[in-house]
Amino acid sequence: MSTNNGIPMPRALDRAIEGELRRIIDTKTKPPGSLGRLEDIALQMGLIQRTAKPRIERPAMIVFAGDHGIAKEGVSSYPQEVTAQMVANFLAGGAAINALSRSVGMTLEVVDAGVATPIPIDHGYERLSLGLGTRNFAHERAMSRETALEGIARGGARVRHHASLGTNVIGFGEMGIANTSAAACLMSRLCDLPIDECVGRGTGLDERGLAHKREVLSKALALHRDEGDAIDTLATFGGFEIAMMTGAYLAAACAGMTILVDGFIATSALLVASKMAPDVLDYCVFAHASNETGHRRMLAHFGAAPLLQLELRLGEGTGAALALPILRAAVAFVDEMASFESAGVSNKAD
Repeated sequence: MSTNNGIPMPRALDRAIEGELRRIIDTKTKPPGSLGRLEDIALQMGLIQRTAKPRIERPAMIVFAGDHGIAKEGVSSYPQEVTAQMVANFLAGGAAINALSRSVGMTLEVVDAGVATPIPIDHGYERLSLGLGTRNFAHERAMSRETALEGIARGGARVRHHASLGTNVIGFGEMGIANTSAAACLMSRLCDLPIDECVGRGTGLDERGLAHKREVLSKALALHRDEGDAIDTLATFGGFEIAMMTGAYLAAACAGMTILVDGFIATSALLVASKMAPDVLDYCVFAHASNETGHRRMLAHFGAAPLLQLELRLGEGTGAALALPILRAAVAFVDEMASFESAGVSNKAD
């Protein structure tokens, strides 16, 4: 296994059993290819798990929460205190991701990556805080390179913990007022796109608020012209939760997990991870196309075909959770469908 800045990097998928997997999928009692994307997912999961009988074990969702100094520039329609309040809502079981995780059978964990205000509930979450929110990247870098690397390491460690408990399918969610601003700047720089193509309404800005957000982020990008590599770009514009998600992607791929990729902010962390280790993408299933401006362009950058298009723009990992039943269906047909031979059904004539 290779490393980048001392961080373990995933390898490309071993395709030694691809022929066997394709034969098993193609000889089920159906016309070849008739289960469409389910067949692709089954093949991908079999390759990830290196088995002709892929399974879903202890699926987990980790929600990373952190605050952003750029919020001081008025780029969100909600005050920064909402981050801590929403973390308390997660812990009380009352958020969308709680309901959806329960409905699909996902273990949910909440991580304080760097919330700026006190969390009203003082238990039930992992305290991995890198500080009381990032600095304001409208004036200075959001964090040091060393802090970004520490965030990557801490996110990776949480994934390895879940791997030790048997998890082989995982998704990542986030909470952080103004984190769409961080994601938009990461996207602009890492995808080499104008900021106007990356900026959206986030938590529901009106036209005036959206114009102000574009102006603030344009000036920030002009201020920080040369960040160096992807880690420096992360340190300049990212959030503590985005840094931890970056490490989480890399560790999940190293552990041979199937990764459900959520929306705009979660995918921005994957942008950073993929610049560090392109092979991480072999382990990713893009769950949905969100309604946040820029996410579909981000997906196009990856050449990704998302499973769902439900006009979501909430974050929290909700889209990733909703895609889990599709993965369950993919492994179920491989495991439970009869083959033409075992069912005594005539196959397609040569």
